[in-house]
Amino acid sequence: MKKFLSLIIILIMLSGCGNNTAKGTVENYLKKYKTLDSEVLVDLENIVEKENLNEDLKDKYRDVLKKQYKDLSYEILEEKYDGDISYVTVKIKVYDLYQAQVDAYNYLENNREEFTKNGIYDEEKYLEYKLDKMQDTTNKIEYTITFTVTKDDDKYLIVQPTENDLMKIHGIYNYELD
Repeated sequence: MKKFLSLIIILIMLSGCGNNTAKGTVENYLKKYKTLDSEVLVDLENIVEKENLNEDLKDKYRDVLKKQYKDLSYEILEEKYDGDISYVTVKIKVYDLYQAQVDAYNYLENNREEFTKNGIYDEEKYLEYKLDKMQDTTNKIEYTITFTVTKDDDKYLIVQPTENDLMKIHGIYNYELD
């Protein structure tokens, strides 16, 4: 799943699609996740295909990501304008997949024998366990993200979110480092 961090940069169309506010553009961006927009699904597929997983585990991984996206909730907290640049602050709530991964790793460390086959570590068993833990988690976490939005010819465009902000959207941000 480490590759996931570097592949998260989802290239969703960032224009306002008819909205004439920075706030509306951010809402459209987040709605694309919630509605599993075709652009989001194409990028999701690219992420999954780059992982070294068998087909069953790829299916589980897809399901984890789809659940995260569909169940994401958000609230626009503030919209500030500074000329052609706007800052839209959003509180999001997502599944805490980071903690699910930490818990799975800790379980592996304390129960390594459960993840062996003929005495040899079986990474596939562990990955299945970790994905199951991620899929089953109901714990959620809240983050605040400030999106930068620019105005270009009466269209609002989101500046590419930071990697940390994308990790927050995906629920895998390592908040222990804060």
